[in-house]
Amino acid sequence: MLSIAIAGKPNAGKSTFFKAATLADVQIANYPFTTVDANRGVGYVRVTCPCIALEVRCGRCVEGVRYIPVELIDVAGLVPDAHKGRGLGNEFLDNLRQAQAIIHVVDASGGTDIEGNPVSVGDHDPLEDVEFLEHEITMWISGILKRNWSRLSKKASAEGVKIEDLILNQLRGVGVDEFEVKRALHNAKVDLDTPAQWSDDELVTVADWIRRESKPLLIVANKMDIAPSENIKRLLALDRDVVPASAEAELALRLASKNNLVSYLSGDSDFSIVSDELKPPQRKALEKIQVLLKNHGSTGVQEAINRVVFELLDYITVFPVEDEHKLTDSNGRVLPDAFLMKKGSTPHDLAYMVHTDIGKGFLYAVDAKSGMRLAEKHELEDGDIVKIVAVKR
Repeated sequence: MLSIAIAGKPNAGKSTFFKAATLADVQIANYPFTTVDANRGVGYVRVTCPCIALEVRCGRCVEGVRYIPVELIDVAGLVPDAHKGRGLGNEFLDNLRQAQAIIHVVDASGGTDIEGNPVSVGDHDPLEDVEFLEHEITMWISGILKRNWSRLSKKASAEGVKIEDLILNQLRGVGVDEFEVKRALHNAKVDLDTPAQWSDDELVTVADWIRRESKPLLIVANKMDIAPSENIKRLLALDRDVVPASAEAELALRLASKNNLVSYLSGDSDFSIVSDELKPPQRKALEKIQVLLKNHGSTGVQEAINRVVFELLDYITVFPVEDEHKLTDSNGRVLPDAFLMKKGSTPHDLAYMVHTDIGKGFLYAVDAKSGMRLAEKHELEDGDIVKIVAVKR
C-alpha cells in the first residue's frame, strides 16, 4: 500500500490531521512530543467512481464518490538538529524511510515556536518551519551519504562502479531508486567523473536533490481558521505545493458524521445537519465550520492527500474486472477493486498487481469502455476499466 508520512514540529496539528484522516485513536495534546512512536492508520484518496456515468451501481461508493486506501504514518515531532539525534530525531527519520511522500503540517497561525511550544498567535513565522524541516531531512540523507565517502568513491572510481550505484549502496534502506538518484545528480550539477573530490557542500547539494526527488513534500498550512491571512498568503506564495487546512474542523465533521449528527463526506464543500438532538454549543460549532467551508471550499485535509497521490506522486486510478461487459469479477461484484498505479503503467503492470500468476501468464487486456484490445505496453489512463486475459498457471 502507498505510504505517506505526516510530519512537522511538535504541536503543529499533525496528529489531529492524522486522526481526522483515519479516525484512528491517537493522543492529541497541547505540548511537545505527544507522538513518541509512529502511529499508522489507513487514510483515503477520493475519486469519482465510474459506475455513475456507466449507469451501473457498484455498491462500493457513496453517490459516485469512491475512497481508495493509503497508509498514513504520523511520525514523531521534529525539532532543530534532529539529524544529530536531538529530540526524537532518530525515530522520526527512521520512519521516513518507508514513506513515498511527506505531508508537512505547519502551524500557519504562528502560535507555536520552532520547538513546538505555545506562543501567542502570530508571534512565530511559519516560513521558518518549512525551511527547517527540509534542512533536517537533507542533512539526514547527507550524513548517511558522507559515511566513508572519500574511501568508497575512490574505490568505486578505480573499479569502474557507476556513481549512481555507489550512492544507491550508501542510501540502501532510505527509499531511493536509481531513477531518482540520476535525476538528483543531473540537477545538482556536480562533476560525475570526480566524486572523491566533491566538497561537503556538494555532497549536501546532492543530498538535497535526492530528498526532493525521493521524498516529495506537500505543505499543509494548518489552523487556517485562526491564522493571520498574511501568513496564509506568504505560505501560498512559496515555490512549494501548499494546501490551507483546518484539521480540527475535519476531525469535528468526521466524528459528527460517524455519530449521525451530520451528513458529510470527506472532501465535500458543505454538509447538512441531520440530527435534532444537537446541543446549542454543538450547533454553534458546526455553523462556524460551515462558514469556514464556504470561505475555503473544504477543510483541506482530503485535498492534501489527493494532491500528494495524484500530483506529487503522479498516480492514476484503474479498475480491473473479469467481465468487461457487466464490469464484474467472477463473483458478480461490480467494479470490486480500484488500484492506484504510477502514471505510465501498462496492462501488464496491472496484471502483476492483481496477482503474480496473472502477470506471468499475461496475454493481453481489454478496455471495458471501448471494447478494444490493449497491447502489453499500452499506457493506462486515469479511470480505465480493464479486463486482463492471461494463461492459467
